[in-house]
Amino acid sequence: MSKKEYYTHILTNKTNKTLYVGVTGNLLKRIWEHKNKLVEGFTHKYNLNKLIYFEICNAPEVAIAREKQLKNWKRQWKIDLIRKINPDFNDLSEEWFDSASQEIPGQARNDKESLCYNRQSTKQ
Repeated sequence: MSKKEYYTHILTNKTNKTLYVGVTGNLLKRIWEHKNKLVEGFTHKYNLNKLIYFEICNAPEVAIAREKQLKNWKRQWKIDLIRKINPDFNDLSEEWFDSASQEIPGQARNDKESLCYNRQSTKQ
C-alpha cells in the first residue's frame, strides 16, 4: 500500500506578479481546479493557475506547517526558492492536462505525480 502524499505549492499568474502558497492532498486535481477556474477567492481573482513550485510532504500537518512557514516568508525569499529549481518560472503542470478534457483527474488517473520538483531536484 502506498503512503498518501501531501503537497505545499506555489502558484502565480502568466505575468508572475502575484504569488500564492497553498496546500493539498491531491496536487493534480487541485491544479486542474485552478486552471478551470473552479476555485473562488484569491486565486480566481488574480488568475493564479500556473504551478511554479511544489514540495511533497509525508503528512498533512507537515505540509500545513510548511505552507504557513512559506506564507510568512518575504516575497524575495520565495522567489529565490523557486528560482533554485525553476529559474524561468515555467508552469510545471503544463503537460499534465489535455486542454480539451473536462474530466476532473482523480487519484486513479494520477500518474503525473511522479514528476516531482522540490528544493533538491531539477526539472528533467
